Amino acid sequence: MKVALCYDHLNKFGGAERVLMTLHELFPEAPLYSAVVDNQQATWASEFRVRSSFMQKLPGAAKRHEWYPGIPVFAFESFDFSEFDVVISITSAEAKGIVTSPHTLHICYLLTPTRFLWSHYWDYFTRPLLRKLSLPLVSLLRVWDGFAAARPDRYIAISKTIQQRIWKYYRRKSTVIYPPVDVNKFKIPAFAKALAGKQNSIRSASSGQELKIKKESYFLIVSRLVAYKHIEIAIKACNDLQLPLKIVGIGAEFKSLKAIAGRTIEFMGEVTDEELVTLYQNCSAFIAPQEEDFGISMVEALSCGRPVIAYQSGAASELITPHITGELFYPQSPEALAKILRKFAASQYNNRLCRESAGRFSAMQFKRNFLNYIEKEWKQFRQTVS
Repeated sequence: MKVALCYDHLNKFGGAERVLMTLHELFPEAPLYSAVVDNQQATWASEFRVRSSFMQKLPGAAKRHEWYPGIPVFAFESFDFSEFDVVISITSAEAKGIVTSPHTLHICYLLTPTRFLWSHYWDYFTRPLLRKLSLPLVSLLRVWDGFAAARPDRYIAISKTIQQRIWKYYRRKSTVIYPPVDVNKFKIPAFAKALAGKQNSIRSASSGQELKIKKESYFLIVSRLVAYKHIEIAIKACNDLQLPLKIVGIGAEFKSLKAIAGRTIEFMGEVTDEELVTLYQNCSAFIAPQEEDFGISMVEALSCGRPVIAYQSGAASELITPHITGELFYPQSPEALAKILRKFAASQYNNRLCRESAGRFSAMQFKRNFLNYIEKEWKQFRQTVS
């Protein structure tokens, strides 16, 4: 079985890229196709045999593919996959639109139907003028996206939430296989022996000074600082209650979030993996005020034995068991979150139960489920085309 991988754009590292790295372990010989690759930002991609499209030669495209709206459509349609038995596209955008021969099985691991076209259109186009000016292009892209959604032979969804969206927008059935989380790296202190006999500390991104970390003395957010993550909800709730909140991550909304943050809010910026584990292990709880397609950070917190307080929408309901591994709040407002925080006590939650709930998202479980699925579908596909 000759396999190829296909991904939208290689210019960052996040949850989708972790999926790619795990698939690389399953299929080490598979080349990775992508519209563009930024070798400076995506150093991890050096482990793959990357095959980029004609977009790679366009000025600035490797770093700013968004400068060329609509062009990735043609980039992915230009790839030739005739030499492969199976092509696995990992995508939330155009990569599902590749064209494969009748003898090639195309399996799409869909992160979400394209957000700015469908489920979160209003979040992306909040300004009336921008919405009006972009509507003709958005309408054309929706038409293409609908056609492209018919091209994969099989769909895998990253969560039940995404499975529902695939049916709603594309009218395609799918199988749920949750993404992998490194539960071996994110452990409770009793497993990791990280807290035994030593003081915990991390280095502040803003001052460069070493900061002592006291167990269960703060709430934690780990997220890109972008509008649809709604970090402002947690900031306003913690401002009102004068509760300490540490925020890990960078993004375009940093200045606006910093402007509304009170004295109990601390922006940590980017941290090392070791520092991130320490922050998870010692927080009172992890807060997720946004609607998540899956929520890797939530699982990482659970794997470290910490409860999660999340907005009751998206995949949070699949990850969190109220009163056991965390709490869910509704509606998506500072007041609703504050109601939970006001009566929250970390001691009410069993760290072992939190960690056990994260076990079903391990990389080993993902590999087993994914490989079984691929082998079964390839066997059935061969019978239909032979």
